[in-house]
Amino acid sequence: MRDFPATPIEMVASIWRNRTLIYTSAKREILGRYRGSAFGLLWSLFNPLLMLSVYTFVFSVIFSARWGTESGSKVEFALVLFAGLIVFNLFSECANRAPSLILSNVNYVKKVVFPQEILPFVCLLAALYHALVSLGVWVAAYIVLFGAPHATVLLFPLVILPFSFFIMGLSWALASLGVFLRDVSQVIGIVVTILMFLSPVFYPSSALPESYRHVLYLNPLTPVIETTRDILFWGKLPDFSLLGVYWLVTSTIAWLGFAWFQKTRKGFADVL
Repeated sequence: MRDFPATPIEMVASIWRNRTLIYTSAKREILGRYRGSAFGLLWSLFNPLLMLSVYTFVFSVIFSARWGTESGSKVEFALVLFAGLIVFNLFSECANRAPSLILSNVNYVKKVVFPQEILPFVCLLAALYHALVSLGVWVAAYIVLFGAPHATVLLFPLVILPFSFFIMGLSWALASLGVFLRDVSQVIGIVVTILMFLSPVFYPSSALPESYRHVLYLNPLTPVIETTRDILFWGKLPDFSLLGVYWLVTSTIAWLGFAWFQKTRKGFADVL
């Protein structure tokens, strides 16, 4: 039976080697989602705007949530909330789909020549497209309401790229586990919902009592959401030393997920 390389070099080489296939598949993934609809790609813009409106109304009007600022502006609350949602939606889109990536592409498993390891990356690119659309909406709204955005907005790739490494590692692991354990997709759906409310998306971390705040920081999404919010809205520079550690840790997670996927993919065809 064929062995599949699982080294960090192979992880990067596979993505580069199949870059054209990845781009084509990601484009088909994005366009296929809206094919046949009246508004087409505009739905990628309408969806975040609609959810932003609902969340803002519920949390700022009904629950009277505030972000610890003196203004108490609902517009400010909406933009701060939206910044957190950009990060969380990127994660949730990939995590929810990962367990079924191989199961929904059984025909690729039967083709020895098809690089199955690129499927999570295709999903990530589609999710990054939606994240960039949401970011464009956020920047446009900020310019209209407050003027020129902070220069720290340009640091967004430094935060989101290592986060993408974390998502890739998790996606590779879940895609493999989803083949052997069909309940994984159900469990992940529940976990993602729980993480949404245990992440500082709808509230600042300072809203929690000091004794419970450490629990919030066990959530891997917390530092990414808070750093994204800092550079987008508050104009704060990230802690570059911690960011360097974050790059190292997430790169390791990506490789571990890739290695697990490569070691277990030999059994996919037998199970399917």
